[in-house]
Amino acid sequence: MRRKELTPKEIVKELDQYIVGQEKAKKAVAIALRNRWRRQRVKGDIKEDILPNNIILIGPTGVGKTEIARRLANLAHAPFIKVEASKYTEVGYVGRDVESIIRDLTNIAVNMVKEERMEEVREQAEKMANERILDILLPPRKPAPGGFGSQGDDEQYRKTREKLREMLEKGELEDRVIEITVQQTAMPVMQVFGPAGIEEMGLNLTELLENAFPRKKKAQKVTVEEARKIFAQEEAQKLIDMDAVVKEAIRRVEESGIVFIDEIDKIAVRSTEGRGGPDVSREGVQRDILPIVEGCNVQTKYGVVKTDHILFIAAGAFHMSKPSDLIPELQGRFPIRVEMDSLGKEEFIKILKHPRNALIKQYTALLETEGVKIEFDDEAIEEIAELACEVNEKLENIGARRLHTILTTLLEDILFEVPNPELKEIKVTCEFVRKKLADVVRDRDLSKYIL
Repeated sequence: MRRKELTPKEIVKELDQYIVGQEKAKKAVAIALRNRWRRQRVKGDIKEDILPNNIILIGPTGVGKTEIARRLANLAHAPFIKVEASKYTEVGYVGRDVESIIRDLTNIAVNMVKEERMEEVREQAEKMANERILDILLPPRKPAPGGFGSQGDDEQYRKTREKLREMLEKGELEDRVIEITVQQTAMPVMQVFGPAGIEEMGLNLTELLENAFPRKKKAQKVTVEEARKIFAQEEAQKLIDMDAVVKEAIRRVEESGIVFIDEIDKIAVRSTEGRGGPDVSREGVQRDILPIVEGCNVQTKYGVVKTDHILFIAAGAFHMSKPSDLIPELQGRFPIRVEMDSLGKEEFIKILKHPRNALIKQYTALLETEGVKIEFDDEAIEEIAELACEVNEKLENIGARRLHTILTTLLEDILFEVPNPELKEIKVTCEFVRKKLADVVRDRDLSKYIL
């Protein structure tokens, strides 16, 4: 079964491999993703009226909001971009062109489709690259004057070329150095600043100027292996139809693109405050974001992109404000609201052990590269989880991100010491954890700086 055809239950099962808990959020995003698949199979005019149910994830930092959105995009094989709403409130950035979100998303989609198409022609491109390498190793014979030549010479040439091709395919010539000709730009690549309108249209002045200058060719000595990579890249570029790539990329953005707007609570206008000062700019940002969420046409360098069916997932801690502090028009465009669960000791234990990318598995894999085997016993894992909870309570609650800091501090000396012939097997016990971290946790000031 292809990823885009996963049922809601299967989507949740896939998300379970990376995210601990948060069942309500997983269920909501799974339904939203499946509904997009369903909409694409609806017949008739009603299809255009079926809009995505945008979602607001409410919860403190480090509980899995961003990870859910990112993993969802991977499952859907969809163009995905994460932006922070708060950056649009910086001095001088009020009213910043939020349409750049869609232009960036389109660039991501074009690169995604281009890579797929290049992978499809990779085998053919490598064959063509090998022919170019053969032409360097054994240049094509020039026809004899008058069109007459020795048949024996031609036969010998063909045999030699076939022998070289065979050696090339077996990898026997990979380290041989050959001279190839590569294109280089006639002008140094630099950032070119133009009028604001140019940037808004998504045009790249540097690219335009580069295309206006003829490209020089430069001789370069490389190995056969390196030459194949260079030639295969060039040949793949020739084999793919960029017009078809752009058309497919725009279709994917419009039908399955996902925009994750983080820190949306930072642009909410608190109802207890007057409408002035920073609140005016925060409300202004909301009004700038509103059109792309409602559905509009955005001009990009690849053409017009419609945002009507892009899925928007917003997230925020909402410590100082609440979703109802957003302007009513924007609230109405996020009908699904999910409150994320806070993480405690039991969740931290699961996060350390169970996900496919669990932190303990990551450090185990890193140390294996140095020939070191590290094991954490269950009591040690419990102690790490307990300490993470304690520090989160004493200081700011940053959720599961605290585990990164604690594990890095715990293993700092080991990571510094290896490779070491005397360090081949390491057992991390509860006593080891306490000895290393207990004093740091107890000292509030020290914890603030270290953990």
